[in-house]
Amino acid sequence: MRAVAVYRHGGPEVLTPTEWATPVAGPGDVLIDVAAIGVNYHESYERSGLYPRELPYVPGHELAGTVAAVGADVTGLAVGDLVASADVPVPGAYAEQVALPADRVIRVPEGVSAELAAAVLLQGLTVHMLTQDSYPVRPDETALVHAAAGGVGLLLTQVLRSLGVRVIGTVSTAAKEEAARQAGAHEVIRYTEVDFAAEVKSLTDGGGVDVVYDAVGRTTFEGSIASLRPRGTFVLYGQSSGKIPPIDLSTGTRGSIKLTRPYLPDFIATPDELQARGAAVFSWIRRDNLNVHIGRLYPLADAGTAQTDLQQRRTIGKLLLTP
Repeated sequence: MRAVAVYRHGGPEVLTPTEWATPVAGPGDVLIDVAAIGVNYHESYERSGLYPRELPYVPGHELAGTVAAVGADVTGLAVGDLVASADVPVPGAYAEQVALPADRVIRVPEGVSAELAAAVLLQGLTVHMLTQDSYPVRPDETALVHAAAGGVGLLLTQVLRSLGVRVIGTVSTAAKEEAARQAGAHEVIRYTEVDFAAEVKSLTDGGGVDVVYDAVGRTTFEGSIASLRPRGTFVLYGQSSGKIPPIDLSTGTRGSIKLTRPYLPDFIATPDELQARGAAVFSWIRRDNLNVHIGRLYPLADAGTAQTDLQQRRTIGKLLLTP
């Protein structure tokens, strides 16, 4: 079957269209005809070697598609069901077909397309973790959301707004500012033009925010810490700009802040938790009219271009591959 593989660590150019062995559904598995594949920063970390993986491998963790076959002992799923997964094992999702454990897929509800399911599941699960576990937000609090026009950022902004939280977003361009405002951000800072930490202090009358959600890492880290109120919480859930530098946590220097580094697999470790969080994500779409912005669709063979566009921040919203 057609797939994209990584044979050596490096930049997006190492993503190689190739032929890969066609998978078979073993006991407890389902075989999926892949319809849409989510493109995520995590794949660039693995591809570069920051998160080491044994070579060669097929990347990708998020997909949606139709069940083509079910293995022995599988119940509750049938051929033809539309399903999605944000937890695709090795080999990964950048392929025409994928076999994976049936208890790691979520049935997609009626009215939700494969493209929409692939665009929302991983980032929706992330937003659920961020707002319910990493820092359970409360009405009338203030949150700083970095990369507010990205896939997670747009979803996070909408969910925070629906929970009564004041959202301050950071973006790099005028187009991204407009997207963040449409998602519900109360204030938007173009971090390329001003010191975002100083702007946050001004917008909060010097008090700082209750929580910072930061997936950027190295270039925003110090400013994020400076933006917190005393006893505020810093949630670092990504590092698209690189690893964060060491931080001095000497008593009294940082205002009694809390730091947490959540890792999504720890929050969907059991089938029951995965299903519960997945149901919550799809309910946001069906009940709360959550808007999922699909920025662009790329042919599977153009995976390198998609990852380049993501890393260069040329896009707004979620990027998908289609086999």
